[in-house]
Amino acid sequence: MSSSPLARPTSETRLSLSHITAQNETNLLGTVHGGVIMTLVDSVAGVVAARHSGGPAVTASMDEMVFLVPVRVGDVVHFSAQVNWTGRSSMEVGVRITADRWDAVGPQVHVASAYLVFVAVDEEGKPRQVPQAVPETDEDRRRLREAEIRRSHRLARRAAIIASREQV
Repeated sequence: MSSSPLARPTSETRLSLSHITAQNETNLLGTVHGGVIMTLVDSVAGVVAARHSGGPAVTASMDEMVFLVPVRVGDVVHFSAQVNWTGRSSMEVGVRITADRWDAVGPQVHVASAYLVFVAVDEEGKPRQVPQAVPETDEDRRRLREAEIRRSHRLARRAAIIASREQV
């Protein structure tokens, strides 16, 4: 595991991945399984989290994933990921998914977006500190603000669930 700085610009660990979809990835409707897309999202987000934190990071949650349009066999699916927010040992990674046809030149279509929370872990699997994400652009700052909103919603939801269990 490498030594991590106290802060790291968001641009340093951004990652893009492209994948050509195949027949064996389809469901009964002839479109690509959502689970295939989710697996690729988790993989690319995991690499971003590991690179940002300077070592292993595990998926703690997939906060949200919204599918906008189906992916078809032969689509080239593009995954763009970056760290949006960091806490002490956790970080939110946002992934934007677009697609275009393998055999045609045309605009990419926004397929889905996903937000995952990762926790950096040490050799014993215990949480370890991560560098703070340093937003560099207006877009990065927007992502940070929205990630903070999602975090506050996660914490409020958790508190509400705990409170409802105590009422029983």
